[in-house]
Amino acid sequence: MPEKNLYEYAVIRVVPRIEREEFINVGLLLFCKRKRYIRIRIAVNEQKLALYSTECERETLLNNLSAWEIIASGRKEGGYIASLDVAERFRWLTAVRSATIQTSRPHSGYTYSLDETFDRLFGELVL
Repeated sequence: MPEKNLYEYAVIRVVPRIEREEFINVGLLLFCKRKRYIRIRIAVNEQKLALYSTECERETLLNNLSAWEIIASGRKEGGYIASLDVAERFRWLTAVRSATIQTSRPHSGYTYSLDETFDRLFGELVL
């Protein structure tokens, strides 16, 4: 019988103007310590972004979000942070920050299928 896995996830947000505290959900980060699983997906709705602010430089934002993907996946070009274990990378990415790219507070749950749960949460919270 398959076992349930404890997972944590956070929604990745773009905050075009920090002082207004308005944000757009642009991605999801999910991890499971037991399975050494981490997954990230980014989907920027540029029409929504344009409604909030024209100050947010599209190319810079996309480059910074790409760096999040590199770090989460543990790729060498992500530097020291990307070389950390899965749990440490997740904690680093979800640390509270006052920046244009932030995350929600981490939430947890149990699932039999991490990939199915990721896809469901991504559809509900980001798309």
